[in-house]
Amino acid sequence: MKKFLGAALFSLLSLSALAQNEISYIVSFPNAIHHEAEVSMLIPNVPSGTLTVRMSRSSPGRYATHEFGKNVYSLKAFDGSGKELALNQSAGDVYEIPNHGKNVKITYTIFGNWIDGTYAGFDETHAHMNIPATFAFPVGMDNRPRLVKFNYSDKQNWKVATQLKPLGNNSYYATNLQYFMDSPTEIADYKSASWQVKNTDGKIQTIHLVSHSNDDQKTIDNYAVMLKKMVDEHLAVWGEFPTYDYGNYYFLHDVYPDNAGDGMEHRNSTSIVQRTPKIEGYELNLLGTFSHEYFHSWNVERLRPKTLEPFNFTHSNISNELWLAEGFTQYYGALLLTRAGFKTVGDASQTFSGLVNAVLNSPGAKNYSPIQASRYAVFADAGVAIDQTNKGNIFLSYYTYGAATALALDIRLRANFKLTLDDYMRALWKAYGKPEIAYTVPDLEKTLASLTKNPAFAADFFKRYIYGTEKNDYAKLLLNAGFVLRKANPGKAYTGLMRLTFADGNAVLPQTTIGTPVYNAGLDVGDVLLTMDGVEIKDQAALTKVTEAHNPGDIVNLTYTHHGETKSTKLAFAEDPALEIVSIEKTGGSLTNAMQNFRNNWLNTQVKLK
Repeated sequence: MKKFLGAALFSLLSLSALAQNEISYIVSFPNAIHHEAEVSMLIPNVPSGTLTVRMSRSSPGRYATHEFGKNVYSLKAFDGSGKELALNQSAGDVYEIPNHGKNVKITYTIFGNWIDGTYAGFDETHAHMNIPATFAFPVGMDNRPRLVKFNYSDKQNWKVATQLKPLGNNSYYATNLQYFMDSPTEIADYKSASWQVKNTDGKIQTIHLVSHSNDDQKTIDNYAVMLKKMVDEHLAVWGEFPTYDYGNYYFLHDVYPDNAGDGMEHRNSTSIVQRTPKIEGYELNLLGTFSHEYFHSWNVERLRPKTLEPFNFTHSNISNELWLAEGFTQYYGALLLTRAGFKTVGDASQTFSGLVNAVLNSPGAKNYSPIQASRYAVFADAGVAIDQTNKGNIFLSYYTYGAATALALDIRLRANFKLTLDDYMRALWKAYGKPEIAYTVPDLEKTLASLTKNPAFAADFFKRYIYGTEKNDYAKLLLNAGFVLRKANPGKAYTGLMRLTFADGNAVLPQTTIGTPVYNAGLDVGDVLLTMDGVEIKDQAALTKVTEAHNPGDIVNLTYTHHGETKSTKLAFAEDPALEIVSIEKTGGSLTNAMQNFRNNWLNTQVKLK
């Protein structure tokens, strides 16, 4: 029935044929060279009263608002006889049609020239469509199915890749608005490679690598082999694959230096946009995004916070749980590349160093909890502000914060309970992910209590490290695996002057960080540093030379300009707070058998050989 309706609707494209409730679209690209697409939407059985049509202001996987309506123009409405209807644009992205018949047709032009995981981009080589950035929708009809037909016969060798259900004749189907909006689509002369996987129920599913890049087929085939090895490590964590709708999962991969870059998860696909010239020669560098996004096909897409259900397309979606949804995914994205052999143990320790440095040294982590960091996503997740914010002093990314929390919990489970974070993720999957029951933070605590059979431990961990701002003892924890956490530059002087901009001999300060010597000295963003300890600061080398000539505790004179006024103050050097994680062997210490076994069980492959 669906195939018949899809073919009939799109071959006739007649309002008189619309006896069903499917909302249907036709998309064409007559002016793709100038980044435009033409969209037609047919809405049958419109209820009486004002019909409201709008663009989305948010996108699945994004938590801040994005004004997609700004790129829509020439929007018009017509009744079943083709007569143009009066409409009122009541907001920048909202159109109201007070008087209409049973069937309404909407047409508009959409501009898109931003290739990432959120927006749309059209040119002579491809149509890159994130659905919320491309398609308007009628308000109050979210449960109606969607049909979409892509017209691109004039584009040489273009073909469609999408998680939408194919109906033939370049037509595709979605069960409702939520699924439609979650289905990025790439139309291009792409190359692809696929392989089959068998789930625990015996059902065969297919994973596809779809790459719009300047690579030959051999490169794509070889990269698919690497991805298969990565996928195997993901499967080892969860114990089973998700059931992919229609039996397919798609890596939609777009590679070009001018791309905006990004990775964005979806239910049965992910949009991965990268900024290298091609895949060949950059294979290992590109894997991190693949690993992170693929983990999301379990964590977030099915193991899903209740705060994101259902996803609201009219405003930002605030969530308490991004420290787990994004942060634990960040932890595993890197860890599983180590297990798969694509990263070394040394690479892993550097990644852990970055996490621990951030969580122990940033004011955002010192003063705000992982839950509070998660809630700030509505402002931080690619959100745009023209005014300055104090983000550097109040926010640590929930990706980083959550990953550091995952690191600590993983080691604590291994050291104290003979369990692993893998066990915890599988327990969450069984309770909430596989049955697709949206969870809350108390649900996460309850699962940890059940897994460890120690409710006191779970309550303490969540109270101190999730709801609170206390920090785990990373030095003690890492020593279990033979890693030493230590000062990276012991005894070295530190000012807190980071990322100065040097232009025309002026050293211009960025936002200064709470607690650093330069912050305590009263210097602020936009100030120009003139001298330190009597030395003119004209470049980074001069600043470094003065700093290296001093010890922590030394006090020097500074001169600077603030709003054009020359001022002087004193700065007291502190010790460089930067930390590093190194293997105990590199410190001259002894790697015991217990440490080696702990490290191996943690970082080595978990794939069982057949």
